[in-house]
Amino acid sequence: MQTKDQTLTRRQFIGTSAALAGAALFEPFRTLAAPARRTAVDQVPLGQTGLRCSRLGFGTGTNSGQVQYALGREAFERLIRYAYDQGITYFDCAQSYATFKWMGGAIRGLPREKLFLQTKIPGQPKDVLAEIDRHRKTFDTDYLDSVLIHCMVRAGWPEQWKRVMEGFDEAQSRKWIRAKGVSCHSLPALRDAVASDWPQIHLVRVNPQAKHIDGPEEAYNKPGNDLAPVLEQIKAMHAKGRGVIGMKIFGNGDFTQAEDREKSIRFALARPDIHVLVIGFKSTAEIDEAIQRINRALAEG
Repeated sequence: MQTKDQTLTRRQFIGTSAALAGAALFEPFRTLAAPARRTAVDQVPLGQTGLRCSRLGFGTGTNSGQVQYALGREAFERLIRYAYDQGITYFDCAQSYATFKWMGGAIRGLPREKLFLQTKIPGQPKDVLAEIDRHRKTFDTDYLDSVLIHCMVRAGWPEQWKRVMEGFDEAQSRKWIRAKGVSCHSLPALRDAVASDWPQIHLVRVNPQAKHIDGPEEAYNKPGNDLAPVLEQIKAMHAKGRGVIGMKIFGNGDFTQAEDREKSIRFALARPDIHVLVIGFKSTAEIDEAIQRINRALAEG
């Protein structure tokens, strides 16, 4: 039985109901008006591969990894952990990097399901599966998120590397790797990579200053200076649903001026056909700066 104080009048009931209905009606508009803030460490899709990784990746191979190697193993491992603590989960590695054998210790104890480990295999190993398995053992993991054929420069490489590609396919069928792809260091190789149906992931040299980008000569150490043909291929990769990762964002470390780094980051983030950026770091200050610049550019964009 209700007391007099507990009884709602008809007018009070109608007023309360109207207020609740109005709040429910306008709640979606409040949600739409305040979208989630995008950041450098968001987990973003890599094209249509079905894979995701942090928007910013940590490159462990500056000057073939010599820059990171010079830190010493303990400092390198601390830097990897620091990057992870800031939200970076994508780590870019390669068999030819001086830091390759250190990665297993650097990520030990981190939740494997939260990491995106990309590695690269050079040349044409005699036993491709054994080589991929060596990477798994080095990183102490059952699977690798992405494995790339490293540093392609030759025109016609998809035919010349067919045996290697078939080895990658077998590893993928065994669930040793989740995605396969290629990094290129010449325009002829880049064009053939896009034309091929095989790659799922592309690691591409790109920055608006056109420093250390792919050029017409079939040599990794003879970069080009014309950005337009590289962007044309990036656009085509994106149209095919490939995952596109931009590297050399800081011009292989040449961008010592802050305005160059800012320009390059904003350029890459403004392109919907570049999904992820990877930058080589040697200090916590460099990690912090990159995250801050990316966050600011995303907020203003």
